[in-house]
Amino acid sequence: MKWRGRKRSSHIEDRRGQRRGGGGFGGGGGMPRLRMPRSGGARGGGLGIVGLIILLVVGMALGVDPSQLLNGTLSTGPAPRQAPSSGPVATDDMTKFVGVVVQETEDLWTEVFSQNGLTYDPPTVVIFSGQTRSGGCGVANASTGPFYCPGDRKVYIDLDFYETLRRRFGAPGDFAQAYVLAHEIGHHVQQLTGVLPEFNAARPRLSTEEANAWSVKVELQADCYAGIWAAFAGQENLLERGDIDEALNAASQIGDDSLQKQAQGFAVPKTFTHGTSAQRKRWFEKGYSSANVGACDTFSAARL
Repeated sequence: MKWRGRKRSSHIEDRRGQRRGGGGFGGGGGMPRLRMPRSGGARGGGLGIVGLIILLVVGMALGVDPSQLLNGTLSTGPAPRQAPSSGPVATDDMTKFVGVVVQETEDLWTEVFSQNGLTYDPPTVVIFSGQTRSGGCGVANASTGPFYCPGDRKVYIDLDFYETLRRRFGAPGDFAQAYVLAHEIGHHVQQLTGVLPEFNAARPRLSTEEANAWSVKVELQADCYAGIWAAFAGQENLLERGDIDEALNAASQIGDDSLQKQAQGFAVPKTFTHGTSAQRKRWFEKGYSSANVGACDTFSAARL
């Protein structure tokens, strides 16, 4: 990905230097109007792109209750007390990279929302190390992976996750990393357009299997939105040979079936919350090939 020298987002909150206490898309148009899909039921929740990794791998290792993760109430103990930041956002390469990717998502979604008479309010991306408190989703821990918190409309990421993505899950490359961010920011788009609030309101009335089924739909829509961003990145001349393959590989490696087989040797479809490897690849490709938000209607699709 050709990201160096490009503008970086100002919506980055770097908490790594904080002390812890005791405890139309593209030139001439072609991007259709933003159309929010409607269906007869609720929609999936705002879990992070690696939520299933937490549920199946980290959860089993650490004894985390999966229901806490599904409901956004994860807590790993007393939250660290955050002191005021000791300086500006760090200037290491990975932080610069994150800033560029976030800025490019802002450029895309600002234009899409504007085309529909709306104003895009970008999320803040919080970079942390170890653990930090989120605003409504408990304590963000390095082991939970990147996630979007609807409570404070922020994306949380410990950059060490990218090494985990490369080594443990076999998904190397900077565009695989960009896909992770674009997916999480896709959840923010869903928050702004009412998808996540509707699901969270309906969740108490849903069985576990029903909630899982709708969660798959929302996660696949976020993958599709990430694909739209990839198409935008291509138009902005950011793509290099192999970038799309990196994103597709990442989508495949973190499919529910792949993760469950890695964790326990077999897959249980009724417990899927993000979609299979094939589904995640298919919806990313759908967004990338169409560059059309209307193509991301997972809620009325005949086939996921």
